[in-house]
Amino acid sequence: MSNGKILEMQALLDAEHTNPHHFLGMHTGTKDGKKTVIVRAFMPDAKFVTCVDISDDKNQYKLKKVHFDGIFEVEVEREAQFKYKFKCEGFDDNKWEVFDPYCFSPQISDLDIYLFKQGTHYSIWEKLGSTMTVVDGVKGVLFGVWAPNAKRVSIVGNFNNWDGRVHSMRNIDASGIWEIFIPGLQTYDMYKIEIKAQNGDLLEKSDPYAFFSELRPGKASFVYDINTYEWHDAEYMEKRERTSYKDKPMSIYEVHLGSWKRFPAENNRFLSFKELANELVPYVVKMGYTHIELMPVQEHPLDLSWGYQVTGCYSVTSRYGNPDEFMYFVDFCHQNNIGVILDWVPAHFPKDSNGLANFDGTCLYEHEDPRKGEHLEWGTKVFNYGRSEVKNFLIANAIYWIEKYHLDGLRVDAVSSMLYLDYGRNEGEWIPNEYGGRENNEAIEFMKHMNTVLAGRFPNILLVAEESTSWSMVSHPAQYGGLGFNLKWNMGWMNDFLSYISKEPIHRSYHHNNLTFAMVYAYTENFILVLSHDEVVHGKGSLINKMPGDLWQKFANLRLTFGFMYGHPGKKLMFMGGEFGQFAEWTESQSLDWHLLEYDHHKQMQDFSRDVNHVYKANKALWHNDFQPGGFSWISCDDYQRSIVSFVRYGECEEDTVIVLCNFTPVAHEDFKLGVPFAGTYKEILNSDDEKYGGSDVVNVGDIPTVHSEAYGYENSVYLRVPPLGVLYIKKM
Repeated sequence: MSNGKILEMQALLDAEHTNPHHFLGMHTGTKDGKKTVIVRAFMPDAKFVTCVDISDDKNQYKLKKVHFDGIFEVEVEREAQFKYKFKCEGFDDNKWEVFDPYCFSPQISDLDIYLFKQGTHYSIWEKLGSTMTVVDGVKGVLFGVWAPNAKRVSIVGNFNNWDGRVHSMRNIDASGIWEIFIPGLQTYDMYKIEIKAQNGDLLEKSDPYAFFSELRPGKASFVYDINTYEWHDAEYMEKRERTSYKDKPMSIYEVHLGSWKRFPAENNRFLSFKELANELVPYVVKMGYTHIELMPVQEHPLDLSWGYQVTGCYSVTSRYGNPDEFMYFVDFCHQNNIGVILDWVPAHFPKDSNGLANFDGTCLYEHEDPRKGEHLEWGTKVFNYGRSEVKNFLIANAIYWIEKYHLDGLRVDAVSSMLYLDYGRNEGEWIPNEYGGRENNEAIEFMKHMNTVLAGRFPNILLVAEESTSWSMVSHPAQYGGLGFNLKWNMGWMNDFLSYISKEPIHRSYHHNNLTFAMVYAYTENFILVLSHDEVVHGKGSLINKMPGDLWQKFANLRLTFGFMYGHPGKKLMFMGGEFGQFAEWTESQSLDWHLLEYDHHKQMQDFSRDVNHVYKANKALWHNDFQPGGFSWISCDDYQRSIVSFVRYGECEEDTVIVLCNFTPVAHEDFKLGVPFAGTYKEILNSDDEKYGGSDVVNVGDIPTVHSEAYGYENSVYLRVPPLGVLYIKKM
């Protein structure tokens, strides 16, 4: 054996070979002027290894052990290379057959590498990570890893005794992308990526592109075929293709799957995806919601978290089931005409040693400078949006969830933290951009790029920004100067309204502007009105406990809150538990308090939540023109002394129009004169004070005729009974 080959063998044994395929596998040679074929294998667990020509198994060649650690070699006179497999016998006399991982040509092409480095390989998960495939007629798994600064990269798993020497990968043309095809692996084979850094540190990483992961506290990845599920939602998907989100009602039920409901009799066990499909989906249908928004279901380390510390961006969390079972959940939602939105977290990632941080011994996914690379208050790392491969990782991930799981949209978490370089940082803790400003231009360009690609591929999906500042044009197309989202959480409305409704009614007249100000900017963005999980945690109290007054008044105020919200322009989002007035602040560690529905107040609150959803969906005026001024006009917005507001939601004709009146004091009014835009007969279609909801039954029964009498600038008026702490909707019949 030549000195060069000895050095290669030593590099292999030291687990530092960057191209083990050059040494192992089958190679051509010459001996005594004759053509030969050389076969080498590294099998530490084998006592004997034989190379078998699979086209003629009579041609079998026993390999000689050339190093006691398990390197075998044979050289035979052959004119050309041939397809082969190994027959092996172990030290415990067990026998097995295997194809040689080092006999296959690279499966990651030059084009794959080029596109990835350009940041435009939008199906990169089919090349990096673990992909079940067939190469040269042999079934196995293609592994790909991006680790440009590594000294060596290996796949270790339950199939090679977690030995990093056995399946060392090749660095394809020194591109920084490492690859190996391992024949014979199956679904649920466990593996990790072992990386030797340039300083000699040995790192064990979960696969960033893994489709499925080991249940915590384990950190291994699973081989999983993501392409086998048979979908049954074709009708829903075809309808989605034809219909814009703007032309549909949207009432979103925000859910944390681990605490929506649990099995206390079974040690507080989580519901599985299939159990959630059978329990959560019928509940959402009955309650009249149109969408479920899931707090992150990507893999994350801790149960006692909300899921935003993502360690497996491509991996469904194993807490609730496997990828096919999550597909079943989405499929079942679609079959019941319920859309599914996923919380998606491109703003940061945790420092867990098995995750993306310091991935190849360097700051690969994050910035090296902590002034750009860390969120100090969150204890997390920040993605390096200026690196093409990182942008590709994230953009492909967004596509992956929508394409492979048929999701209806992504709600992008913490957009504000991405927009500003000084977000959550004090003076001296951040670096200005190239123009001296605080805007993170790399992150802005990333969001524009991502949203443009997503909108082009999936025209009617939802791209929702949780953005809490006054950044302009968040929900406008990138080509017109926007960020490219199509919806934005209205945090201003939420803060103003909760500040208003939490005050005693006697004080509300001094804060009337908090009730009405949102309409000043209502059409600057495509807004979703939100009462989200963020408002019922960390000592803020539940929604019902934000309401002032005695028990009756608390529930009346909460019904009024929902009635005002559903009448107001903008799509809607409600966090679980609020719909029935849960008193306890939400915690991820336990189930919602479903036992409260045994009590009238909570059951009646739930009934109102259900009915306001169904009234909302049934009346096009309440949703079809949310983002245009023509869909709304105030009747009265300045009656601050009585804390009453009234407005019109215009439909396509007079009979479609809905009029909303809200009374934010406990004073009822009889014969309240209200101007209306159209003469005729009206009927009340919803009243939060109805006794069936626990109200005092100040309702309007029967026909409500107009009279030709001017009020609020209208020529015609109606006379109404106005409930205390109540909302009513009327509609022309």
